[in-house]
Amino acid sequence: MIRVVLAEDQSMVRGALASLLGLEPDIEVVGEAANGDEVIAVAEATRPDIALLDIEMPGRDGISAAQELHRRVPGCRVVILTTFGRPGYLRRAMEAGAVAFLVKDSPASELAAAIRRVLRGERVIDPGLAAAALSAGPNPLSPRERDVLSAAADGSTINDISLRLHLSEGTVRNYLSAAIHKTDARNRIEAVQKAQAQGWL
Repeated sequence: MIRVVLAEDQSMVRGALASLLGLEPDIEVVGEAANGDEVIAVAEATRPDIALLDIEMPGRDGISAAQELHRRVPGCRVVILTTFGRPGYLRRAMEAGAVAFLVKDSPASELAAAIRRVLRGERVIDPGLAAAALSAGPNPLSPRERDVLSAAADGSTINDISLRLHLSEGTVRNYLSAAIHKTDARNRIEAVQKAQAQGWL
């Protein structure tokens, strides 16, 4: 049996996924979680073959959960299943150790087939998303620029961001200016929007 844990914050979607996978003769759902923090504890307790993660969840998102699972439960392969087919998400997920990236509007039969392929050591990536990621190119933002732009997303002031990230106000301004330039935006609000649309944050 292929042992799977699920992490999805919408309980109805999580239940539907568990039911669909439960119909497969060779797949067993051994644990469920509502967020990225929970799934790490569930995976450590159940030692699954596959962790099926959503990206956008409260607390730790699916990409950072994938990175932590890769470190703490190394035998577990991570499959990202998301509504948000953004090129930057695909690249970040692969860098975090995910071996598959699928969008939720794929047929249910493809999910079970992808799980089997991943267990055989294959990488499985939604073809449309793979093409978009290649044409979009790499994330132009440095890790620090991403941190500062993410902190600015809620409308925080320069002072708020500097206190939160333990940076001087001048350094925050420099990072924001660089991020605005690299995203070809007019201001930091537009820079946040463009970076989020690409999946760079």
